[in-house]
Amino acid sequence: TSNFVCLPVSDTCYEEPAKDRSGPRLVTLIGESFDNASVISSVLPDEQDLIQRELRKWIDRGDVSIILTTGGTGFAPRDVTPEATKPLIDRECSQLAMAIALASLQKTKFAALSRGVCGIAGNTLIMNLPGSEKAVIECFDVVRDLLPHAVHLMRNNLKLVQRTHATLQQTTAQPTTLQQHQHHRHVCPHKTGAGNDEDRNSPFPMLPVQQALDTILGVVQRDNKTAVQQLEALVSPVNIPPFRASIKDGYAMKSTGFSGTKRVLDCIAAGDKVNLHPLQEDECFKINTGAPLPEHADCVVQVEDTKLLQRDKYGEESLVDILVEPKPGQDVRYVNFAMPQPAILLFLFVCSAVGFDLAKGERVFPAYDASPVVSKSLLASVGCQLPQRKPKVAIISTGSELLAPSEPAAAGKIYDSNTTMLEELLLYFGFECMQLQVLSDNLDNIKQTLATLFETVDFVICSGGVSMGDKDFIKPALEALSFKLHFGRVNMKPGKPMTFASRERKYFFGLPGNPVSAFVTFHLFALPAIRWAAGWPRAKCALPVINVTLQNDAIALDGRPEYVRATVNSIKGQLHASVNGDQISSRLQSIVGADVLIHLPGRTAEKTQARAGEVYSASVLRYDFISNYE
Repeated sequence: TSNFVCLPVSDTCYEEPAKDRSGPRLVTLIGESFDNASVISSVLPDEQDLIQRELRKWIDRGDVSIILTTGGTGFAPRDVTPEATKPLIDRECSQLAMAIALASLQKTKFAALSRGVCGIAGNTLIMNLPGSEKAVIECFDVVRDLLPHAVHLMRNNLKLVQRTHATLQQTTAQPTTLQQHQHHRHVCPHKTGAGNDEDRNSPFPMLPVQQALDTILGVVQRDNKTAVQQLEALVSPVNIPPFRASIKDGYAMKSTGFSGTKRVLDCIAAGDKVNLHPLQEDECFKINTGAPLPEHADCVVQVEDTKLLQRDKYGEESLVDILVEPKPGQDVRYVNFAMPQPAILLFLFVCSAVGFDLAKGERVFPAYDASPVVSKSLLASVGCQLPQRKPKVAIISTGSELLAPSEPAAAGKIYDSNTTMLEELLLYFGFECMQLQVLSDNLDNIKQTLATLFETVDFVICSGGVSMGDKDFIKPALEALSFKLHFGRVNMKPGKPMTFASRERKYFFGLPGNPVSAFVTFHLFALPAIRWAAGWPRAKCALPVINVTLQNDAIALDGRPEYVRATVNSIKGQLHASVNGDQISSRLQSIVGADVLIHLPGRTAEKTQARAGEVYSASVLRYDFISNYE
């Protein structure tokens, strides 16, 4: 078992990741060929320094066995992947490069124009593959069976090396059926088959989590493109503020009048019109925060720097002592241009601070922000309203055994918690559930319900009905409705049966029926897709990821990468996480107090447990994600 890193190199794909074909294909090939392999993929531009920096980062980690690059190996001026790779190589693997080249030349003579190199850097094998999807498939087929043995040799794992050598010595000219199978796949705990009566293994290959998410975001279209463009192009119809405004409660005056006793002419409150009354140097106006500055004043002295000397017969202030020297522009929203001192006095007196926060004609949104708090507040501040369409979502649960929470308990039945949980999660993240239904395990009923729902909604999130049981009708129903099933299994725990399908601009998420599986897959797949459709930037669609130090003594690793619910504790400013009890996928109590999903890797021969003190990535589930401070 090995850790792989795939690095597609392409200027075009770096700008538009959805156009990358070779990277996702390579990730799929690795997942299909090596069960329990951990695969990380990242698209890079054709920049030698950036490519080299990324390679060095993964080499220096020490736990990455194989790095596969795709693209940038040709004759074009920006094809620099080999040049970025060569300086990092400690030992060249020229025979491996030759094997790839010879096999490629049997396919096309144009393979002679590829300059890819292979070599070992530290404990990591690096291979440059061509950029086309077809070439990636052909080249990977050449090296697939060599990679496990290469890793064993690099790690000096003598027992596994000797076992491989013994197997090669014993192999006859006519391999057995088992040996033929092992030639194409090394370990098969989660076999992909036909899914029929003769072969009951699922016909869907298990995709790595990141590839599944990339597939989703490559398929889902943004519904509010026009609205985003309108927001980005919107210019302010007004100045903010539309007048020079006082920043403090105090007294407005001329800065040329110095400190001392001044007569209070009147009081100006927020919302009053600009006062045009003539103003002498020994006069002032009492003024409130946010009120418009009088026409002939250029500064405000805060009330704390004054002393009340006298009130008139009506109880209003009439005489005040200014204890500090007033300064031009003091406590006034003004434009802070760099000017010579004599000029600034005239500028501040003659010119106003109108539009200090936002000037008329300026863009309201420096950049698009999907947060309704931000967008609606800014629109309100300039007196504008623009419709902002959110994706329409329906939630269904399937299962003849399900009862609504309001129904009485019955033999053979269980209460449905998934619809309630998913609806509350949508609301928590700022989206609404348009419809909520619980369906029995009936194919015709499921087909009709889905057809009706998709007439009015963009997304249907369904829990249950996506596994291999004879009552799991979701996938047949989707196929009958002409939906394309993009994937039907993901290499993760919990959530392996996770399903995603689409038809034109309609999208279906089939979450597993176990409550915790539904909880995890909603956060990792459904939520990012809905955010993407709503116009969120790609980098913000998925949950934020932080690093946490594990507090549990030891946790047995599963064969699949696992996402475990944990509570976060801040200890002297460092984030630690404690796993919340039994992590079985049916135990909904494990989400109580869950602040994060810790990303545990799949079990390997070298690592079978996660231990206290080790640092892992974790997806943040809630805004207030720190439960305890120590």
